[in-house]
Amino acid sequence: MNEVGMAIRELHRSENAIAVELLRIADRHKTDHEVFHVARDIARWSQRHVRELARVGRDYGVDLDDEPKEPHELPAALRRRASELLGRRHAPSLLLLRDLRTAHRMAAGVSLDWEVLAQTAQALGDRELLAASQRCHPQTLRQLRWANAKLKEIAAQAVVTA
Repeated sequence: MNEVGMAIRELHRSENAIAVELLRIADRHKTDHEVFHVARDIARWSQRHVRELARVGRDYGVDLDDEPKEPHELPAALRRRASELLGRRHAPSLLLLRDLRTAHRMAAGVSLDWEVLAQTAQALGDRELLAASQRCHPQTLRQLRWANAKLKEIAAQAVVTA
């Protein structure tokens, strides 16, 4: 496998990881309906990116699973129940703050990887790889902006009232 293939493989792994993390965040914060629904929606973007990367990876000799990973069901069910029991007390706001920081860092890393892949595609004149980057990277940037906006919204209250 060449370096382009390794970059595609790493981005595929990172997109899977952020999709799983966003689904976990949704499950942990089920009582916060905005977080629950938005996190699930933007996780689907990364799941589509996983499929896209598996498709374009074939051109570089990379055999990637085109089915996105899912969080394990039993732990997810337990997290949902715990979230329901905790409700909206102060401890859950600190947990949400931690989760949003994690999502933000992950999305920032994925965004950089998309940028590297786009620059590589331009250098190679690979229009298909560049088109995939141009389709997927803006959604990653939106994931990053969502996590940042939610952090700004809850940070002061979560820390001051903890």
